Amino acid sequence: MNGGEAAGITEAQYIQRHHRHDPRPSQCTSALFKHVKAPVNLVWSLVRRFDQPQKYKPFVSRCVMRGGELGIGSVREVNVKSGLPATTSTERLELLDDEEHILGVRIVGGDHRLRNYSSIMTVHPEVIDGRPGTLVIESFVVDVPEGNTRDETCYFVEALIRCNLKSLADVSERMAVQDRTEPIERF
Repeated sequence: MNGGEAAGITEAQYIQRHHRHDPRPSQCTSALFKHVKAPVNLVWSLVRRFDQPQKYKPFVSRCVMRGGELGIGSVREVNVKSGLPATTSTERLELLDDEEHILGVRIVGGDHRLRNYSSIMTVHPEVIDGRPGTLVIESFVVDVPEGNTRDETCYFVEALIRCNLKSLADVSERMAVQDRTEPIERF
């Protein structure tokens, strides 16, 4: 698929299947999409690295894992680059499904205003310009901080996610060019 109405239906189906949040009245939620010109296995190899978000997230300067092996329940301490209203974030891995390509993360602490933040990120294979590509979807739910509106909160979080998704696409596409993915033959 290459965008258009068919992709919209597919996106809606993926949202319905994997990105269900049950927001309370004091929360906002949204989902964002990015089409990446790189194969799904390459994109997933970056997304699934809960221990290395700085590989593609431009606002992360450092990540330190607490405890032992990477798995559900793992906690990371993330240092945020200057320019954002935060310096640290403590995050827990809620879901990591290598078959369905699903990553779920919950923020459990830090010096920011993103309370009760939870996100789900999925990656799905697609064809873009005759080559293997990936549809990335990230959804979230978060409390609306006192003094802010739902729209302001969603706008802020969506802007951060858009930057992360653009960076993920840039890094993945650069790696894909190095790998030289062959076109998919049409039948």
